[in-house]
Amino acid sequence: MAAFQRRSESEAGTLEGAAEWQELFNRIAPIYDKMNDVFTLGFHRLWKRWTVSWSGAKEGDKVLDVCCGSGDLSFLLSQKVGVNGKVAAFRQRERSKSNPCYKNIEWFEGDAVNLPFPDSTFDVATIGYGLRNVIDRKKALEQMHRVLKPGAKLSVLDFNKSTSQLTSTIQDWMIDHLVVPVASWYGLTSEYQYLKNSIKEYLTGAELEKLALEAGFSEAKHYEVAGGFMGNLVAKC
Repeated sequence: MAAFQRRSESEAGTLEGAAEWQELFNRIAPIYDKMNDVFTLGFHRLWKRWTVSWSGAKEGDKVLDVCCGSGDLSFLLSQKVGVNGKVAAFRQRERSKSNPCYKNIEWFEGDAVNLPFPDSTFDVATIGYGLRNVIDRKKALEQMHRVLKPGAKLSVLDFNKSTSQLTSTIQDWMIDHLVVPVASWYGLTSEYQYLKNSIKEYLTGAELEKLALEAGFSEAKHYEVAGGFMGNLVAKC
């Protein structure tokens, strides 16, 4: 299984470049999971399990996790597919050294819009909270389509850009009055302030479905979860 971390100016999102993204993640990483548990009451773990389930990953599959962050999806996928690969040092998670099933993970760092893999390599691909921060999202989807085998699935978890004014208003309020203030306790105000704008600059579910089809996928369906605050795109080659 390949777990692929983002590294490129093409993935700069509302920040200016790869160095800024890496610096931002490095600052957040020590408490990233703790913050997610607080903000979502632990539900992010359920949503990630749904993402893996929607991907259709099964024993023996070769899977790709793009923009793997702290590795939540990678670790879930490694348990799903069994021992098929290698693991390299991943400093954000000490547990990766102690659980035997994580030895099937090989960690990479590179560009999500220029994946260094041959065509039709993977049975499954996932990306969690990463596509929103890629500037050329169509190219990233085209790359994931290219490296997936015919009939394979891509599962994309991220914040949902809702078409409901009520949902968007509540989402904005939660970021301004819950997420950012809590982040400020840890000195991470600026690290989380970008979040609201990044969601506004993202795509709606219908727009994601359309973009996936334009990128070459034969089917695409976007599911709203968590009352419409999160969404999961499932696309099939």
